Amino acid sequence: MIPFNQTWPYDIIMNDIYVHECPFCQAENIILPLKPKELISIREGKKKLLVFPCCSNRVTLLDTDSDYLLADTILRH
Repeated sequence: MIPFNQTWPYDIIMNDIYVHECPFCQAENIILPLKPKELISIREGKKKLLVFPCCSNRVTLLDTDSDYLLADTILRH
């Protein structure tokens, strides 16, 4: 079972991946330093370090689906 508190929703618009809000500093509409093709490799099992550009907090992405990123860190409280 996937731990929901380690997931964060994302969207893809115009080949950019963004989140509506940063889970750490609550900044809004953050474009992530990821490309859509990287989401495929993460889904296939490759881990990816993600550094949020707004506050430099880091998480390791373990998995993804069409709506959520799964991290190694608790993102929801």
